[in-house]
Amino acid sequence: MWSKIYKRFRSLSYYDMPGTDPPASNSEQAIIKLKKFGYAFDGAGVLRKVDSVTGEPGTEPFCYNISEDAEENDKHYQKLANQIPEIVYALLEKEGLSRTYIPFGNPPELSTFVYSQPAKLSQSKKLLVLIHGSGQVKAGQWARSLIINNSLDHGTQLPYVRQALKLGYDILITNTNDCRRLCKGKETPIKGVATSTEHTNYVWKNIVLPSNPESVAIVAHSYGGYLTMNLADKFADFFKEKVFAIALTDSVMGGSQTNNKDYMSRVACDWIVSRTPLDTPVSASKESIRRVSAGHTKHEWTSYSAIDSIFKFIEEKYEQRTNTE
Repeated sequence: MWSKIYKRFRSLSYYDMPGTDPPASNSEQAIIKLKKFGYAFDGAGVLRKVDSVTGEPGTEPFCYNISEDAEENDKHYQKLANQIPEIVYALLEKEGLSRTYIPFGNPPELSTFVYSQPAKLSQSKKLLVLIHGSGQVKAGQWARSLIINNSLDHGTQLPYVRQALKLGYDILITNTNDCRRLCKGKETPIKGVATSTEHTNYVWKNIVLPSNPESVAIVAHSYGGYLTMNLADKFADFFKEKVFAIALTDSVMGGSQTNNKDYMSRVACDWIVSRTPLDTPVSASKESIRRVSAGHTKHEWTSYSAIDSIFKFIEEKYEQRTNTE
């Protein structure tokens, strides 16, 4: 069963997409490439067509249809979207987060990385871990389509980072779809973190556990929900002792596969797509994760739409934890 799920949700590489260009290697290069496509982010983080007179972002939004050829439109979109990761990485670093390359001991060019604040986590009083979904999104992103069609705040994890820092949390951001590197002209899985499951397991075993945090909260979107359930089963004692809140946004698994259902029913909530107002109960029982409305009908919008309710939930869970200690 899980092999079928993995095949469905495994992360694709740009090498899987004929006609796409490699992503930029840094934010400056990404911004230049975006401008070659005729686009730039304005001061509000909205992707705009570049004004031909001023060379600055204008008022026209991104336009997907540049041709009557559907394949050409998709190629253009993918080439543009490939520039997004480095821009988001630079914004994370601007917020004070730092890269840690994994697996430890690999050279950077044959590694992936995670982001954290502080750079080396150690005995965090409160640690927030962000886990994105499957597909093309990388560290710091919830949904590329929202970044491109709406704004950076809509589609990235930056609003979560800012709010977490404001509330005194240390932060760890996973990068579960960044699993392969080009080596000797051939795309090769990164040994030890070759899948999203291996990535999260490695991060938990080699970064989270050794840092010995006091209290941990998790926000996970879509397939990130399955990854979280897997962690909860693999590191069950740690979760029951330290992880006080798990906020899922339209989780793929919905929590039904975990072996720790009683624990999950106490600490987790899933904000799912719904036509009902935000936080309206959708389903709940003593043996399952509570499910409430994310206040939106589209899957990719749930993390953005539910952010205020999610932080309220996390803070309430933390208060409950501190009051019972």
